[in-house]
Amino acid sequence: MPVGLLHFSCNIFCMKKEKETITLTMEQILTPLSDEQLKSLTHSELLVIARNEQRIRMQYEALHQRLEQLEALNKELQEEKLLIENRYVKVKSMLFDPKSERQSKDKNNEGTEKKRKGRGDTTRLPSERYPNAKIIEKNITLETLPTCQCCQGEMEDSGMTETSEYLTVIPKQYLIVRQHRHKYRCPHCHGDIQTAPALPRILPGSSYSDGMIIDAALAKFCDLIPMERYCAMAKRQGFEGLPPHSLINAVSKLALFLFEVYKLIRKETLNSALILGDETRHRMLEGSDTARWYLWCFSSATSCFFEYHDTRAGEVATNILTESQCSVFMSDAYQGYGKAIREANLIRKSRGQAPIVEALCNAHARRGFKEPKKFNEENRSLPAEAKYFLDQYEEIYKLEKKIKGSPEQGRELRASMKIYFENMHAKAEAGLNSYSSHSAYYEACQYYLNQYHGLTRCLDDPSIPLDNNQSERQLRNPVVGRKTWYGTHSEDAAQAAAVHQTLVESCKLCKVNPRAYYDAITKAIQMGAPIFTPSEFAKRQNVNGATTSP
Repeated sequence: MPVGLLHFSCNIFCMKKEKETITLTMEQILTPLSDEQLKSLTHSELLVIARNEQRIRMQYEALHQRLEQLEALNKELQEEKLLIENRYVKVKSMLFDPKSERQSKDKNNEGTEKKRKGRGDTTRLPSERYPNAKIIEKNITLETLPTCQCCQGEMEDSGMTETSEYLTVIPKQYLIVRQHRHKYRCPHCHGDIQTAPALPRILPGSSYSDGMIIDAALAKFCDLIPMERYCAMAKRQGFEGLPPHSLINAVSKLALFLFEVYKLIRKETLNSALILGDETRHRMLEGSDTARWYLWCFSSATSCFFEYHDTRAGEVATNILTESQCSVFMSDAYQGYGKAIREANLIRKSRGQAPIVEALCNAHARRGFKEPKKFNEENRSLPAEAKYFLDQYEEIYKLEKKIKGSPEQGRELRASMKIYFENMHAKAEAGLNSYSSHSAYYEACQYYLNQYHGLTRCLDDPSIPLDNNQSERQLRNPVVGRKTWYGTHSEDAAQAAAVHQTLVESCKLCKVNPRAYYDAITKAIQMGAPIFTPSEFAKRQNVNGATTSP
């Protein structure tokens, strides 16, 4: 019991003993009793003091226990508040944050870092900006020669001109080709008639030419224009009555026509040393018992292929990796991929093949530290702990840019990244002890620590990318496209979509014009020539000096 309380009890007892009503200040009440006062107390008086002391101690312990309960409740409420704030921030970020993952620069340096376009970029003639465009020459003359303002004499053409340029566009034209196949007869016996053979076509006897079928396919799978809108655009250009369903059927037949090319691209991807994988949701509108399907994408540096499946189970990736010849597989931290690698390695071990190494995407780890944002009325800012990770990743990606500019120094530059990863590892371990397990920052730190081995796999080999952004870019077109056509109506339609998406996205990887590739591969198949992938087509164009830009 505190000394002050004991003295307070003694003073109370003394006042009762004298049976006098005395008003004392708190300072007087808490004044310690002297030795003479203590010695003057009897046994019964000391017993009363002891009882009072015991009662006060029990009250103190009850108050202390209640204080501990309140402190525990306060801590629980603080954690709940932090959890609600993090959920609020996530929702607000989804609604209002920019989609780009680029870290915002300091406002003070924003003006100095912004690159202004030079005057030369805005004053170039269209023929200089677009050297491959056709030029139409127009000479503007006067039918009646003008009169000189000085002497009123008739003027003549001086041979000089004032030249200017502007861009124009010729709307798409829909033409009908009327084909006449000549018949040949024998002038001697008149016993035989032969007809000139028809030219090879994707769909013999169809109402659509090869060029129109290819145009419709690329409009949908490259430009993401639904077939109904494609027909509506034709109507606005004066060609009314184009049926979308027959065009959809023709595009599906084109996918069957190009299926061997799809298999060749798939084989090229699976034979690569590095494969990147990702998947996204897909809706099967009808024709299947399962409405929720998934679009899987597997890519290499020069090719990619797509597959539609009614499951997200890891067995899809297991079958792909078992069939592949890759040594490294990059993905996000989805458990299905980890299971697929383990199962594929068991099969590889029985075959005597080298195991597959798992590499994980650093962009996913970085995104975790952009979520725990703190907002105030003036601006948005990241907490210092989260900003530390973003700053470290910014330095890592600066080094990565140097690797792309100088591949021969790739191994040295990757080795110099190690210190940044180790610093983040130490920071993440400290974060687990400093933050609530319900906070987004805690989850981001835990993710980084759990996946640290896969995140740092890129340090061992410069050919392993830092992130899986390439796969996400390959899936961007299908994801945007599903917002316009919502899904597919049959499994055959999903297979046709996979074929066209494979060809189009592989062309983009190789910087090949998809239309030029479709025309070339279609003619090669019709002539019975060997088929080729977009990467092989790009090599041919580079040898011939042709452009490969899509």
